[in-house]
Amino acid sequence: MRPDEETFLDVVLADPTVAEVLRRAPALGVHDWWLTAGVLFQTVWNARTGRPPGTGILDADLFYFDPDTGWDAEDAVIARAVPLFAGLPVPVEVRNEARVHLWYAGRFGVPAPAAFRDCSEAIDSFAAVCCAVGVTVDSAGRPRVYAPYGMGDLFDLVVRPNRRSPAPRHVYEAKAARWQSVWPELTVLSWDPGTAGPALRAR
Repeated sequence: MRPDEETFLDVVLADPTVAEVLRRAPALGVHDWWLTAGVLFQTVWNARTGRPPGTGILDADLFYFDPDTGWDAEDAVIARAVPLFAGLPVPVEVRNEARVHLWYAGRFGVPAPAAFRDCSEAIDSFAAVCCAVGVTVDSAGRPRVYAPYGMGDLFDLVVRPNRRSPAPRHVYEAKAARWQSVWPELTVLSWDPGTAGPALRAR
C-alpha cells in the first residue's frame, strides 16, 4: 500500500461513522461494494482544517455492482440496508452502479455515460478529482483503497474538474460552491480547460 493511502486510512478510519459503515457493510451481502464520496474526502478535509468529525457530511455513499439492473433488485438491497445502518449520524445511500446509465440523463440533463462495468468505473467518473476515492474491506476485514488519480488533490485541498466525468458543468460548480461554503480553505479550479492551478499528481 502506498504511503499516502496509509495516511488516508489513518484519517478516515479514525472517524466513527466511516469505521462503523465499513464494519457493517459486509453483512449487506452484495459484491464489489465500496464506501466512497463525501464521507471519505470530507473526513480528510475536516482533519486537514481542524474541524470536528462529521462537519458538512450529509450522507455516506455505498456503491455496489449487480448485473441485475431491475429496480426491484436494487430496492431489495436498499430495504436490507435500512436496519443494517440504523442509528448512524448520517443516512447510508446504497446504489447499484450497474444502473447509473438508466437514470443519469433524466437526472442531469446530459447524455448518459456508457454502462459501468464495475464500481471502479463509477469512482473514476466523479465530477471532481478529489472525490475519486473508495474503501472496501477484504474477506479478512482488511481495508483496501481505490484512488485512481492519487491523493494529491485531496490532501492539498484542491477541487479540480474531472475530465473523465460525464457530469456537466453546473453539477461540478454547484458541488464546489457548497463545499467551499463549508471548507473555505479549498482551492476550487475553474471548469474551463487551461485554467492555471496546482498540478495533478499522477498515480
